[in-house]
Amino acid sequence: MTLKDIFPGKLGFGSAPLGNMFRDIPEAEAQATVDAAWTDGIRYFDTAPFYGAGLAEIRMGEVLAARPRDDYVISTKVGRVILDEIEDVSARDQGEKGDVFKHGRPNRIVNDYSADATLRSIEDSLKRLKTDRIEIAFVHDVAQDFFGDEWLAMFESARKGAFRALDRLRDEGVIKAWGLGVNRVEPIELLMSLDEPRPDGFLLAGRYTLLDHDRALQRVMPEVVRQGLGIVVGGPYSSGALVGGPNFEYAPATPAILDKVARIKAIADRQGVSMKAAGLQFSLAHPAVAAVIPGASRPERIAEDNAALEETVPADFWRELRAAGLVHAAAPLPGGA
Repeated sequence: MTLKDIFPGKLGFGSAPLGNMFRDIPEAEAQATVDAAWTDGIRYFDTAPFYGAGLAEIRMGEVLAARPRDDYVISTKVGRVILDEIEDVSARDQGEKGDVFKHGRPNRIVNDYSADATLRSIEDSLKRLKTDRIEIAFVHDVAQDFFGDEWLAMFESARKGAFRALDRLRDEGVIKAWGLGVNRVEPIELLMSLDEPRPDGFLLAGRYTLLDHDRALQRVMPEVVRQGLGIVVGGPYSSGALVGGPNFEYAPATPAILDKVARIKAIADRQGVSMKAAGLQFSLAHPAVAAVIPGASRPERIAEDNAALEETVPADFWRELRAAGLVHAAAPLPGGA
């Protein structure tokens, strides 16, 4: 079974904003956003303990617990264990994600990719989500902020622990699928090169988007297709930069990124295309992609995403992007443009 066999649709819900990503989101607003996703037909919900130290899972669970469990799919992540111990959120070292979740819960977060921690993480997630099962488990950020021997050592720890534990849970039918949830291509390349264990697919955040796709296109996507796996594209709007936000890769966007956004937007405006439609439809055009999960913290954003998915984008728009060098020459484009 691949990820494409599991998902009820191509558009899912990314819950990182529900963990108070970048801002302190009122409880009512967070729950109204999950309600809006459900009302608009979304049935795939992705989350993680890391998002606000369990806050996103708690908020999602409050809403979804009232829905028929067989009607939706949940993916969450392992690799970070949330403890009852309280710490100073402002003093946390979250690597490249900095203080993205500085408004989250103050519970201590511990990185642990062992088999025991994996099982504990899933058990804790089930409690926060108020459910008896998850369909997909992704090993979270196994290479974030690590390079060379250091990240390889972390990967090896996950290979001996989390990967094998999840492989077993999948084979026993406890979960339907597992893979990596990362924002780097290197760990995906490495895992696909191994004989065992065998993942079912990957959640790749921010690396197959209109603003940043070259490395994934060349180094990951062809092998994903060859092996019959699937990619969930996280962060299709590149932390909001693509749609006018100030951030790219969890930090203020650079002048080069802002210039690229402006060039894309100039073409989009001339062709009458929304930037959300451009972003979502570009990511979904690749045959490796099983689903795309934009994040949202306001109810009205859900309707915008659904509309963007259905928007008619003229082939000339994609051709113009290609001619301007704004998309890789080998990137599949909607409608074969």
